[in-house]
Amino acid sequence: MVSLREIITGSADDLAQELASLNVDQGGIGIMARKARLHVLRLRQLSSPAANILKQEMLSLGADCATGRTVILGDENPQDVLVLATRRQLDKAAKKLKAQPFGLKVIARQIESFLEARYRPGRTGDLLSRLVSGSEPPLIMGILNVTPDSFSDGGKFATEEAAVARGRELSRQGADLIDVGGESTRPGSDPVPAEVEQARVVPVLAALAGPEQALLSIDTMKAEVAAAALQAGAALVNDVSAGRHDPEMLPLIASHGCPVVLMHMQGQPRTMQEAPAYDNLMDDLHRFFDERLAAATKAGVPEENIILDPGIGFGKRLADNYEILRRLPELLIFGRPILVGVSRKSFLQNPAGEKPRERLPESITAGALAMANGADLLRVHDVEPAVKSRTIVRRLLERA
Repeated sequence: MVSLREIITGSADDLAQELASLNVDQGGIGIMARKARLHVLRLRQLSSPAANILKQEMLSLGADCATGRTVILGDENPQDVLVLATRRQLDKAAKKLKAQPFGLKVIARQIESFLEARYRPGRTGDLLSRLVSGSEPPLIMGILNVTPDSFSDGGKFATEEAAVARGRELSRQGADLIDVGGESTRPGSDPVPAEVEQARVVPVLAALAGPEQALLSIDTMKAEVAAAALQAGAALVNDVSAGRHDPEMLPLIASHGCPVVLMHMQGQPRTMQEAPAYDNLMDDLHRFFDERLAAATKAGVPEENIILDPGIGFGKRLADNYEILRRLPELLIFGRPILVGVSRKSFLQNPAGEKPRERLPESITAGALAMANGADLLRVHDVEPAVKSRTIVRRLLERA
């Protein structure tokens, strides 16, 4: 019986296996397997001469390049371009574009950086290996909210005693890192004074610091709090404002030489969910991280100490959160580890309207998707099931 089925290939090796099953000649397998992955790259703000040259070069390599209708007419306004090409075509294009004018040398370097990040995944693991000796991504970051108004646990760990006990429990469950926060950043939350936030987190960090416990992170937007936390034993700063809230934050990070998480957020925690809107979500993320990486390195933070977080639920619409998870691999172009936090968030809520603590199946599912799509760190409330999920994801991705 004649029939049809689609072959889903995630790599050249997958396609090569399918071709070999048909007894295709080895030479043909080598040629056709390279067509398994077609990359679609958006190149921003090219001049018309640059766009026209780029299109000619890509077409000469058998790739495709989509430009606006007015590019051929020499439109003076910068325009975006889409390139559709295989890895091999991109590699050849980068070499050819190095000899071209109109800013195409910069494009060549960016293509090379993209290919390096996409096909050398171990590079982003250097920082993580330094953080947690002998570990491989994805790492599990346990959440410890030392606040009376946490969206997920309602202040269950607001006292020092309860928070320390919870932190030790997260370590026993297999957390690689524990992220301690003393100020809620849930939608609609109000800021707290630095002295209050510091009083909440410093005793907990000091009690948890030690070789028997997981590595500690401080979740704060304030340089004053971060400095005290680092002194108390934190090894990483997780700043949801990406250094924009406090102008002293990035210089502080640079002076301590510690890693930092830079997160994308539209607006402020109190107002971020009132009317978030994007013309092009992923383009906005790329522009934001371009700017924040530049700001951090200008302040003296080595790029190899930076982790990026797309900010699921922070100034995002429902569809935005799912789009980020689906298109997470597009952020690999920065060559930096990616942190994703989906645990118990409202975008996972089903029609029954369950409480945040009742969203475990949804959280684990979304977290597994994030890990499969390239997340290097997963920030979670429920460490033990996340560790078990990671084992399966690693097996599926042949990381184990």
